[in-house]
Amino acid sequence: MTKWLIACAGVLLLGAAHAADAPKFQVDPFWPKPLPNNWIMGAAAGVAVDAQDHVWVVQRPKTLTDDEKAASLSPPRTKCCVAAPPVMEFDQEGNLVKAWGGKGEGYDWPENEHGIYIDQKGFVWLAANGEHDGHILKFTRDGKFVMQIGKQGNQTNSLDTTRLGKPANMTVDAAANEVYVADGYFNHRVIVFDSETGAFKRQWGAYGKPPTDIKLPAYDPSAAPSPQFGNPVHCVRIASDGLVYVCDRMNDRIQVFRKDGTFVKEMFVEKSTLANGSVWDLEIWPDANETFLINADGANNEVRTLSRETGETVDRFGRNGRMAGDFHWVHNLALDSKGNIFTTEVDTGKRAQKFLFKGDMVLKRRTP
Repeated sequence: MTKWLIACAGVLLLGAAHAADAPKFQVDPFWPKPLPNNWIMGAAAGVAVDAQDHVWVVQRPKTLTDDEKAASLSPPRTKCCVAAPPVMEFDQEGNLVKAWGGKGEGYDWPENEHGIYIDQKGFVWLAANGEHDGHILKFTRDGKFVMQIGKQGNQTNSLDTTRLGKPANMTVDAAANEVYVADGYFNHRVIVFDSETGAFKRQWGAYGKPPTDIKLPAYDPSAAPSPQFGNPVHCVRIASDGLVYVCDRMNDRIQVFRKDGTFVKEMFVEKSTLANGSVWDLEIWPDANETFLINADGANNEVRTLSRETGETVDRFGRNGRMAGDFHWVHNLALDSKGNIFTTEVDTGKRAQKFLFKGDMVLKRRTP
């Protein structure tokens, strides 16, 4: 009995130490600054930070109600507002630097805008998860079209390497010139392409097995873990040690792989969450050991700090609400080099927020 008590005390002390070491955050209620040009933001479906610590948001102009975009109607109904362009770049102070996006020559603009990623060369990647979307897009930071991988049309299946299936997000491995895609809202896989040519490289499903589209029962926390990624496969992130982290949102879990798709482990987060799942997005905390994962959960409307090793929750902030620091469907998050967190909200949330890192932890700029 004595040995058991000592062991339990050791576990409690270890957990407390991890919680004490976890980074702390405070909302900045004045970020971003009011938009120019009478613009208003729709559902904010993605956020990313570039090498200059500029913050990029992709939002959905088509989600604005007539009341919200009343100044753009003919005749105008009220003084405000007009839909902002889909892609928006902000500086650290929250000033809008530039905005662009929409239909153009040579590419298929998304029916529904989704994730955004800025690679180490400064290219802007966009995902598309509309009903007929099956592609990702690559642009320069000024909005010049570079490349499209996949195409629009009727959805096919998770073995089709010529197109995607409502992809959610992507990340680029700069050293290997590869783009990893979380695919997606229709398909059930991670798929990898050459980031320069768009050529298919490899793909995998849950547990590193070939992806399947077998119809499975709805998620049940008391049942055995699903052999398949649910919809959506919502994020993919790469740590400096080469481990690949995948958001299996509806199954309330993170699956971890090597870059070749070899399965390493899985970690469940708020396993009892039903609704639309707990693992919406992840970022890797930029200390020397990349100790933590930062997890956005749009069902429970909170941001958590997880142990990267175990998936254990060591801290959290946020709740369902409309005040500064609250969330409604927090959809994505991103970290800058100072450890500040930027979040975006979809559905009727329709906003971006900044949370200031409060601490003296030594951080590093990471390159996947």
